[in-house]
Amino acid sequence: MKDGSAREALLRQADCSASPDNFRSTHSRVYARAAENCDQDSQFNSRFDLAPRLPEILADIADIMSRRASRGKVADYIKPLANVDPAKFGIAVTLVNNMHYSAGDAEECFSIQSVSKVFSLTLALGKAGDALWKRVGRESSGNAFNSIVQLEYERGIPRNPFINSGAITVADVLLSSHQPKETIGEIVRFVRFLANDESIAIDPVVAVAEKETGFRNEALANYMKSFGNIKNAPAHVLGVYYHHCAIAMSCKQLAVAGGFLASGGVNPVTGLSVVSPERARRINSLMLTCGLYDGSGDYAFRVGLPSKSGVGGGVLAIVPGIASIAVWSPGLNAQGNSKLGVEALEILSGRVGWSIF
Repeated sequence: MKDGSAREALLRQADCSASPDNFRSTHSRVYARAAENCDQDSQFNSRFDLAPRLPEILADIADIMSRRASRGKVADYIKPLANVDPAKFGIAVTLVNNMHYSAGDAEECFSIQSVSKVFSLTLALGKAGDALWKRVGRESSGNAFNSIVQLEYERGIPRNPFINSGAITVADVLLSSHQPKETIGEIVRFVRFLANDESIAIDPVVAVAEKETGFRNEALANYMKSFGNIKNAPAHVLGVYYHHCAIAMSCKQLAVAGGFLASGGVNPVTGLSVVSPERARRINSLMLTCGLYDGSGDYAFRVGLPSKSGVGGGVLAIVPGIASIAVWSPGLNAQGNSKLGVEALEILSGRVGWSIF
């Protein structure tokens, strides 16, 4: 955003606790906050000592993934995603000291799909605060991301904001103060700000395809409407939801956009405060427990990082106090998560000791 007042207004929507002083944060403050988030400064410094090795490590991981015979299955129920080359693989790392590393197809844009739920949730928390949790839970569902089963038992309250029903409710919160087009624009502007990149946009072909095949999402929205948990017209809410899922980004852009969650709420590139450290921790906690749907527990066991996946094959992973990682491989496993993306993050986490456990 070129206009300073508009940028500050958007940031205040993301975190109502933001103050003018926060907008004048410097990169040194980002680095200091990241160090505070680690148990010991020595641990923080030792983890950054490996930075010169990251290009070699990432290149090796990309090479390993290129030789994998089993790559998963692309999401064929959304036509544009069905045509993506399953051999694609990219990985990018943004450290909180504003260093960037990547390998493979890290500059190629892909549909981030449900990874966008991290950004819509951040904005919704800025608008509604803790009142949001009266409409969305904070527990892992244990069911598929588009399941309707638990909504009946729990009277229209989604288990968490990262399954489809939860993200649709979040979209309803964002829509409550805008028209649909304005809400979509607000989300895109926020993602552009986080990534420090004005070129990021919605793929209109994907957005249309989402609507054409969104029968289950229509059922979810209307069912929640029957319980009074959707306030706006379901068609308008779903329009917002489909469009933010259709945002296209590269691994490099996505790693930068997630950087504020790694650096205590501060954007590591611009030095601007996005959310409070407490809110960043809470979003990370939800990503750890709910970010990979009914595969979240196994992923926490294998990788040990707060993460959010999407059926476009992307995964955003956060190393609190250290780094934001984005990986993309279109083939999915049985839970709808990137098969090779998860495997790559397991290798990376193991090699550099980035698991939070």
